[in-house]
Amino acid sequence: MVVNKMKAKEIRSMTAADLEAKLTDLKKDLFTLRMQHATNQLDNPAQIAAVKKDIARVKTILREKALRPEA
Repeated sequence: MVVNKMKAKEIRSMTAADLEAKLTDLKKDLFTLRMQHATNQLDNPAQIAAVKKDIARVKTILREKALRPEA
């Protein structure tokens, strides 16, 4: 599993439905990474922090879209 940092610009270009789907995928990735970490199979523990930050970015953009009705 390779985790790529998402840019806020590319997140903002996504629709709310796409963001919800992406959030679900990121949560699944985080669960998988935590399980790998618990069983000592995770090579790079920094991936967990990267996925958490991506989740925060997606949630922030979803909140911005919810507060701004014209978008």
